[in-house]
Amino acid sequence: MTRSNGTGSSRACASTYFLFATGIENSAPTIQGRRVRVDQMELCRHYDLWRTDFDLVDDVGVNHLRYGVPLYRVWRGAGWYDWSFTDETFGDLYRRDISPIVDLCHFCVPDWIGDFQNPEFPALFARYARDFAMRFPWVQFYTPVNEMYVCALFSAKYGWWNEQGTTDRTFVTALKHIVRANVLAMKEILRVRPDAIFVQSESTEYFHAQSPRAIAHAEAMNEIRFLSLDLNYGRRVSSEMYVYLMDNGMTRDEYLFFLGQRLKRHCIMGNDYYHTNEHLVHDDGSTRPAGEIFGYHVLTSEYYRRYRLPVMHTETNLDEGARGDEAELWLRKQWANVLRVRNDGFPIVGFTWYSLTDQVDWDTALREANGRVNPRGLYDLDRRIRPVGRAYRDLICEWRDVLPTQSIVLALPTFPPSQHRNPFIGAMQWQARERLGATDDDLEVGVGEPELPPPDRQDAAD
Repeated sequence: MTRSNGTGSSRACASTYFLFATGIENSAPTIQGRRVRVDQMELCRHYDLWRTDFDLVDDVGVNHLRYGVPLYRVWRGAGWYDWSFTDETFGDLYRRDISPIVDLCHFCVPDWIGDFQNPEFPALFARYARDFAMRFPWVQFYTPVNEMYVCALFSAKYGWWNEQGTTDRTFVTALKHIVRANVLAMKEILRVRPDAIFVQSESTEYFHAQSPRAIAHAEAMNEIRFLSLDLNYGRRVSSEMYVYLMDNGMTRDEYLFFLGQRLKRHCIMGNDYYHTNEHLVHDDGSTRPAGEIFGYHVLTSEYYRRYRLPVMHTETNLDEGARGDEAELWLRKQWANVLRVRNDGFPIVGFTWYSLTDQVDWDTALREANGRVNPRGLYDLDRRIRPVGRAYRDLICEWRDVLPTQSIVLALPTFPPSQHRNPFIGAMQWQARERLGATDDDLEVGVGEPELPPPDRQDAAD
């Protein structure tokens, strides 16, 4: 697909059969007892240079952009928004015919909500998601809440962000509110855009026992890592996890709410993978990074067998080191893993280098405001291309003609913004709305129906 973008360049190497993507980092959690907000869009100067950043998106040749709303700036109260910046940026994405994968919540909530312990957050967030979809009806791809597991873990178990909780109860409370918000948001968006596609960008984790004495700790952590997606997709958790949830504040009715959802068919399972995603578990249950042991292919295959959904590699990066080629080599390694997943017969539909530009303070997971630049973008913060940016641009051009011949049957019903008003697309949306129905009946099922297996028997049913 070749498209002029008004700057004189074109995304000649963009593919409509495979979702090549990058992202604009828009994390904005609070730290230091909610006194300091770490806004990546501000630290990376996107508020000032967003037009230049969109030029870079065009130049690198991706056809999709993970892009979010600066939530705490936009969402000023229940039903009250300041859309001024968002109208400008999304209007320009529409003119450029770039398809955004919209992050509606990226590790933060507005000050007026407080934090993820607030039980009103899910319903309020659902209304915000509906209002966004009504304002930008041409948007088809959404990540309502980014990395739900990580958001709850860092905010309410590790004590790093937002509420800075440190107990299992604060973690479970944050998790159930975050996932419920994600589910309710998907439902509201589907009422506006019945052919919406949801990309659950979630961290792909694994915990390795350092010794036999650490096995029990590692096994529990390897169950907990699945909770966000289990609840989101209505998958029955194991009996051990059911006890864990009930012991830490989830009610039976809350669990049954999740169990009754059937939104999976609207979803792509986004798997994020970094070299810090695998952990070594010590005898006392503490952890440290293990480095890359299994890798993306092994872990994504495990997640796919659990959920049986189309897959997208939604985040990866690595700092450019002293040699200057470290990030480029990591890109090639991740792409080789993507191809291995595909060659094994799993439906992988996209790949993302995250993010477009360098980031700030992610070397401390944003828990310290040091102002330290992390050289892991396709471009540096002066918007000069890095070697990994050139390599990614070349990779897209190398593979864009090969992938369609192998993947036409896996092509998603996706449409660029310029086709939003096409009568054919409108007819497809009407058909999707007819299938969806006017009530929740098609989005929920009665818990306990025969097709829902009891705990510990989901794999057999799959």
